[in-house]
Amino acid sequence: MCGSFCTARAALEQMRALVRDGNEVVPILSENLSTLDTRFGKASELVAEVEKICKRKAITNIVDAEPLGPKVPLEALIIAPCTGNSLAKIAAGITDTSVTMAAKAHARSLRPMVIALASNDALCVGLSNIATLMQKKSVYFVPLSQDSPEFKPNSLVCDYSLIPRTLEAALSGKQLQPLFLPAGSKKV
Repeated sequence: MCGSFCTARAALEQMRALVRDGNEVVPILSENLSTLDTRFGKASELVAEVEKICKRKAITNIVDAEPLGPKVPLEALIIAPCTGNSLAKIAAGITDTSVTMAAKAHARSLRPMVIALASNDALCVGLSNIATLMQKKSVYFVPLSQDSPEFKPNSLVCDYSLIPRTLEAALSGKQLQPLFLPAGSKKV
């Protein structure tokens, strides 16, 4: 989970669903999400909720995220929410947070990485990062749309309810389609 504080609740709902469906979830929270209190809630309460859902301690630093991949293989890595900042770092190979380190470590295994993007600049400076990652064999995006075309014309947000279907498709080596949903539409 990255610091898209306004969409963290939607990601938590899907985390609960994945656990309820019998999946073991290893929670990885960015340093910002796990330490910064915002108008959307207290970081300590979010961390506690994540750890309660997953029944395990959250990974919140680079050192603990580094073994993921070769030493601690994950069947898939879901980054939900994924900010434009983290997307850019992953596309450029920058590993300066727990989430970007987890992405780098996981990418070595060529197992699926599912990105649930929430970014206010995705259709401008972030578009090249989406394109870069779409070319990677093991990277898949949760279908997304403009969340407010009139007021935030460059913003994209995924349909969090499609995380389980995107994961299922990714595990079969396929990108769930359509990738870009009509503005205001949240269902495939």
